[in-house]
Amino acid sequence: MTRPVARALAALAAALLLVPGTAPAQAWPARPVTFVIPFAAGGGSDVLARILAEPLSQRLGQPVLVDNKPGGGATIGADFVAKSQPDGYTWLYTSPGPQIINPHLMKKLPYDPQKDLLPVARLGTFTSVLAVHPGVPARTVRELIDYAKANPRKLNFASAGIGSGSHLASEYFRTVAGIDIVHVPYKGTGNALQDLIAGNVQMTIDSLAALQPAIKAGQLRALAVTTLEPSPVLPGVPTLADTLSGFDASPMNYLSVRGGTPPEIVERINREINAVLAMPAIRERMLGLGVLPSASTPAEIGAQVLSEQAKWKKVIELSGAKAE
Repeated sequence: MTRPVARALAALAAALLLVPGTAPAQAWPARPVTFVIPFAAGGGSDVLARILAEPLSQRLGQPVLVDNKPGGGATIGADFVAKSQPDGYTWLYTSPGPQIINPHLMKKLPYDPQKDLLPVARLGTFTSVLAVHPGVPARTVRELIDYAKANPRKLNFASAGIGSGSHLASEYFRTVAGIDIVHVPYKGTGNALQDLIAGNVQMTIDSLAALQPAIKAGQLRALAVTTLEPSPVLPGVPTLADTLSGFDASPMNYLSVRGGTPPEIVERINREINAVLAMPAIRERMLGLGVLPSASTPAEIGAQVLSEQAKWKKVIELSGAKAE
């Protein structure tokens, strides 16, 4: 090859790199990433997303911008990501709602939960707690079940609303335990917690982050956590699985992107998230929120989403819950 020809080829290659769509995949990310949170600012999901965004920005060399798009049981934010470009620049902080619960709870979604959203990496599992008012004569899960069986429909369980995680977790408990308890839905965890502390309702299953202050103050009694492993934040409190084998009802949170995103970008995002979850400082902050960090491959989180869909479909059908 002559020098003039070699120089011409080199110039052509350099020019091609400037043409959109011809840069190699390794160039990703070349601009800021938007991390969509389908909930209002200040909640547990929002706090965790912001904890992760800073180190992810450092590792990617581009800002990871948190963008709250609340409403519609997380469908508004999910729909925004589902209709974004499949280029890895728009992420969804995914709670169980968009892909696992809402397809069975809502008559129609504005997106295809199977095709439009692609699970990329597990972020963590929020620890939930089965808690009762101190006036309930039960100090263990077994005692609570026995009391409920001896007194059908005497116990009321509070939730953050129909179809919420607290509602479905309690329905799951009711079904597995074989007890007859009454659901009292509220508009949010705050209102439910207020009535629970006052003794107007007797029990709930909700996030550790929300219930922990009342538990520490002695206003509520923690009977069990809903994860398969005990929580270091509540030492001495057993798991529900200790009484009801295999019981697991803690919300899994993960990151999704638009379906069709190139595999090499999906793998890169997964790799960086797993690296951040392994950082001791990040793990400590997450555990303090009652969130168990849990790394995964894209295939593992995809399989878990399918498994969770099947489990919660049964719970929703048994409960008869429907979103308005």
